[in-house]
Amino acid sequence: MKTRFAPLSIFQHPYRQLLPLDDQVTWRGRGTEYRGTALIWNLAHGSNAVGLDVVESRPGGVMLMAILPPAARIEEIPNVWEIVERCRPHTIVPHHPSLDLRETASLLSRPPEDLPADVVDYMLWRGVDINRETRHLLRRTIELSEELTTITALARSLYLSRRALGRRMKREGLPVPSHWLQFSRVLRASIRLQTTTDNLFRTAYALGYPDGFTLSNQMKRLIGIRPSEAKMHLGWEWIVEAWLRREQQADRFRRPLRTLEPTMPLTSSQGLIEN
Repeated sequence: MKTRFAPLSIFQHPYRQLLPLDDQVTWRGRGTEYRGTALIWNLAHGSNAVGLDVVESRPGGVMLMAILPPAARIEEIPNVWEIVERCRPHTIVPHHPSLDLRETASLLSRPPEDLPADVVDYMLWRGVDINRETRHLLRRTIELSEELTTITALARSLYLSRRALGRRMKREGLPVPSHWLQFSRVLRASIRLQTTTDNLFRTAYALGYPDGFTLSNQMKRLIGIRPSEAKMHLGWEWIVEAWLRREQQADRFRRPLRTLEPTMPLTSSQGLIEN
């Protein structure tokens, strides 16, 4: 199904329609309230101050799809590429006069080409200022989570003792290494559930869990959702956001997250996103 779209629209479960935003929209809720929600930014309408403010200050976990203007009009928007990069889009697509919603959902569920780098980039976008060495450790932890299941194996692969690795994370105000490893595995499971036909048990076995129940319970404990919910709500940013906030509430993540709220009140004429 194809649909025309406004300068700013919301696309969320069950992914059957675009909900246009006007310039009076208020984001409500936190974390999992935005599970699988995408903000669609149609740059064919330009990048006025109001639209840019909404895009830049969208809540954590909300994906951004930027749709470029026609090629002949790109030069009409000064610094368009810098603007788009600054807003950290999940997906950039060429201009279309209308959107195929099934194709849009498919783009939003597409796994990142480089999951470790994208997760660290997301943290930087959220205002988590970590040094280069720590970024490397986090990227390697997420990368190794594809094959490792224990913190002992992780520390060995990072050429550090478990104690030394734990001290580095603590010094940076970050969750302990075991939580990073467990979460990275859960994140991979969520992406796999969204992007393959594997059921819960096949996904669990593929990622080294003894059974689907163990994976389901760990997902609930770490991010507060079940695999069925992770499968229905597209994207991975909202899962990272849910985990960061859960760790922060438990005082295991001691880094402040950048406040992401519009500088002006924003509400949808259709009562949008009032979860």
